[in-house]
Amino acid sequence: MAPLHVAAAVIVGENGKILIARRPDHVHKGGLWEFPGGKVEEGEIVRVALARELEEELAISVIGAEPLLNIHHVYTEKTVLLDVWKVTKFSGDPRGNEGQAIAWVAVDQLEEYQFPEANQPIIDMLKSQSNL
Repeated sequence: MAPLHVAAAVIVGENGKILIARRPDHVHKGGLWEFPGGKVEEGEIVRVALARELEEELAISVIGAEPLLNIHHVYTEKTVLLDVWKVTKFSGDPRGNEGQAIAWVAVDQLEEYQFPEANQPIIDMLKSQSNL
């Protein structure tokens, strides 16, 4: 089975905090926190998918973004490919456009939130970097 290709964003605020969102209860790994984003449609450019998903989920427009890392993770029920991007500039005021909770969190506080296992390499990378 082909992996589910997901564009995920590490959105860095002016204060250096990272924006995270709570997954809806009815989806895979529901109730856990995540780095916002969503499915890359077949034939879609990842940067375009990232911008589309963040507009839909958070009501923000991506102005500046750069690739950060790729994560291939196998769950029992599915395999995912997380295409992770660092969003350095955006317009709009982020809000949970789909009713999801969001939070701005300092990197050293990320461990206080429960994330899907595939997100752990992102957290580890963020903790190892002195500046974003």
